[in-house]
Amino acid sequence: MQNRTAYSGGDGPAQEDLDAQLSVELASVVSAARRRATRDGDRHVDTAHLLHGLLESDPAVRAAFDGEPQIARLLGYLVQRSIGYGLQWHGTVEDSGAVPVVAEGGVPGWSPAAAAAMDGALDRAHARYAVRAHCLDLLAALVDDPESRAVEVLRRAAVDTDRLAARLDGDRSGQE
Repeated sequence: MQNRTAYSGGDGPAQEDLDAQLSVELASVVSAARRRATRDGDRHVDTAHLLHGLLESDPAVRAAFDGEPQIARLLGYLVQRSIGYGLQWHGTVEDSGAVPVVAEGGVPGWSPAAAAAMDGALDRAHARYAVRAHCLDLLAALVDDPESRAVEVLRRAAVDTDRLAARLDGDRSGQE
């Protein structure tokens, strides 16, 4: 099992351990998600923050969807998070039910669902014997949790999450 303290966002051995397990692109996505959460006044990075970072940062992630109109709809929902759609999330911890909410010993600054998604991305990379997790690994892990905020956004934007998951499973062998 992964050391979830690695997501704490601080500097030091745990952060260096996580950085060694992420591609440069995925590390950039994680940093962007942290900045977005802070800017939005959220106490935790959640799966919607991670999805937003993935869509903005990685052409391979955007290519996994059904074209530019779908990407535009997704980004529209995500951008509205602080001014409309998503306000119901403000000040709450994302708990998709995939993992129990932990009062102590959780990942500081990360929702339980976001921490589980990061673990899933690392597991997916390790399953294909890769040294580093990539952005598509994280996208697949996000889609694997049907109760996450990221999947809620995907469904609102009319993304067929089952089809997306199947497409991502087909791409699993195509990463280094």
